[in-house]
Amino acid sequence: MFIAFPDLLIRPMSRYRVLGIAALLPLLACDGLKEALSAHVDVVAEAGGQELSVQHLADLMGGSQVPVRREVARSIADAWVNYHLIGKAVAEGDSLNAPKLIDDVMWPVFTAAKTQKYYQQVSETWVADTSNMQAAFDRGELLAARHILFPVQAGQDDDRAAVQQRAEAVRARATTANFAALAKQYGSDGTKDQGGDLGVFGPGAMVPAFEAGIRAIKPGEIGPLVQTDFGFHVVRRSTFDEVREQFAQQYLQVSRAAAESTFIARLEEGANIEMKPTLAKTVKAIAEDPDAYLKDRTAVATSRLGNFTAAKVSKWLMGFPNPDQIRGQIAQAPDSVLGLFVQSLLRNELILAAADSAGVAVDSTEKADIYRTFGMLYNNASAGLRIAPAALGDSAKTPEEKKRVIPARIDAYLNALVQGQEQFVEVPPPLASAVRQKYSWKINPAGLDRAVEQATAIRAKADSAASAAAPTSAVPMPGAPKDTTR
Repeated sequence: MFIAFPDLLIRPMSRYRVLGIAALLPLLACDGLKEALSAHVDVVAEAGGQELSVQHLADLMGGSQVPVRREVARSIADAWVNYHLIGKAVAEGDSLNAPKLIDDVMWPVFTAAKTQKYYQQVSETWVADTSNMQAAFDRGELLAARHILFPVQAGQDDDRAAVQQRAEAVRARATTANFAALAKQYGSDGTKDQGGDLGVFGPGAMVPAFEAGIRAIKPGEIGPLVQTDFGFHVVRRSTFDEVREQFAQQYLQVSRAAAESTFIARLEEGANIEMKPTLAKTVKAIAEDPDAYLKDRTAVATSRLGNFTAAKVSKWLMGFPNPDQIRGQIAQAPDSVLGLFVQSLLRNELILAAADSAGVAVDSTEKADIYRTFGMLYNNASAGLRIAPAALGDSAKTPEEKKRVIPARIDAYLNALVQGQEQFVEVPPPLASAVRQKYSWKINPAGLDRAVEQATAIRAKADSAASAAAPTSAVPMPGAPKDTTR
């Protein structure tokens, strides 16, 4: 069961020009500063022996309709890196089928399979007592009713008395035999065609006044008018025999959910979970750049399993099917929500630990299926980029030809993609992780900033030119200068 819910900027070289060469020499012994000072600020990214220049990315963004923002530039750079790393694998004939690599990048799938098997085992004990469901129905553990709504529009209080009078008249005529027909005739909401049937629902599903009106009568009875913000309701509480099948289905679901909640609570009871004060800040930083934290041992929380580190948070985050969406949500989330997010990840860790203790494992058949799935991810991505061997045909037979043709096709595809002329080829997280582990790559934050700056200027110039080229309107516009040449 999975619960889904600061980048380091390199300072421009100009900031350091005030220092003399002699003053800089001792500082070059520091590897971090040396790397910063020698960064290729004209290059945004490197991958597969290719470079994405600042100018190229700026032209891509500035000459298209994509928003000129840093996060968009980062998304394009990430896609460029993934595409070129896949291209390198194809060019080198690398099938990416090393078992150790697949085991590592497909861990979310292995984890899901193991968790599902473990849940199947423990859920066998979650058997609800169905010997006397009618008693549970009579107690109101779940409710069932029909209603006829006479709406009162907001701000029309003068009509309220007239609406109430019409509702009372219909209620006086209502019986068990004709209630559904009256609902079809007088009803005004989505239940009208179903004879006002609301089905079976749990406590809190309806507004308090409506639920109280149902609980005030016995099954089979038609009660007094119920007034809510929606208007006046004629209500009839359904009998058990009328909703037996639907009640049984929902009763079992509710009972199972309650048993699962109890199981989770017991699992967490002795876990000694403790959140670190810096949790929110660290999680937001991880969401900004997960790759930078894959080896970070900073504790975000602790439990009986030990430290729950930034590296583990990053791994879980990138293991979700929609990591980019979750990263965006994390960036906007309040600190309290981030605590719940980490708690859900820790809960997953506890469940996995319990599965391991129970000896649950993925069998050979399941493992083979997972390996085949990864192979499909690779094949689909390379085919979508038109760099699969079948797509290359005779144009790239030799290794040298492949190293020339494949990058060119990828760049042509990305150019068309940004212009909205191609459909997006998704690189699923396991495949992106695999090629990024296998081959060298780099994204330069300073290059991203420069590309955004230049793209902004390009876009502004293009917009200005388009505005100047626009024909003069024959219709005078408010505030427009008068044309004195006519």
